[in-house]
Amino acid sequence: MNVVVCLITAVAAYLLGSIPTGYLVGMAKGIDVRKVGSGNIGATNAFRILGKGPGIFVLLVDGLKGYVAVALVPRLILRFFDSNSGWGDQVQWLKIIAAISVVLGHNYTCWLKFKGGKGIATSAGVLAALVPVALVISLSTWIIVCLLTRYVSAASIAASLILPPATYVAGYGWLLAAVTGAMCVLAVYKHKGNIVRLMNGTENRLGQKKAPPSTGTAS
Repeated sequence: MNVVVCLITAVAAYLLGSIPTGYLVGMAKGIDVRKVGSGNIGATNAFRILGKGPGIFVLLVDGLKGYVAVALVPRLILRFFDSNSGWGDQVQWLKIIAAISVVLGHNYTCWLKFKGGKGIATSAGVLAALVPVALVISLSTWIIVCLLTRYVSAASIAASLILPPATYVAGYGWLLAAVTGAMCVLAVYKHKGNIVRLMNGTENRLGQKKAPPSTGTAS
């Protein structure tokens, strides 16, 4: 594989994923979401702190980042290279590179000192482009667990854990199962604080009332 093409794909997908949607939407409303609620820039904290409308916007844009990175970025990059070079057979590898890079970009954005979200919405966008059937299984798990427990974090962890076996059972093969396995490990790691709070019984439930956020600008 052409190393230059792989690097360009990785960098482009990372930069797309690194767009801190929740932070930007919060600052547009005069709120630094890193300083209120869970301190996370993802959709869940945006819902709690900024409200339903902004939360939905953050959720959709973060998901779109993942989808575009996998479905479009590799093909756009290959347009700049010889169409007869045999890259048509290797698009799948570029999609995998883009998938990992865009999630890393969201979780460790270079614009906020490499502190970002937890990658659930962006991962969902990636999965929609890469393994849509497995995404349906994972999303169904998320909905069931969330309805039963009203813990968004528990639902996200459960959905992440079911993803690798769902990918394999759905017929996408061991390679994509390994990729979704890596995404699962990263997602669970990013929820380590939530896991501690779940064990201590201090995790916030969906719909739980919170104190009004304080406003302020980023440092």
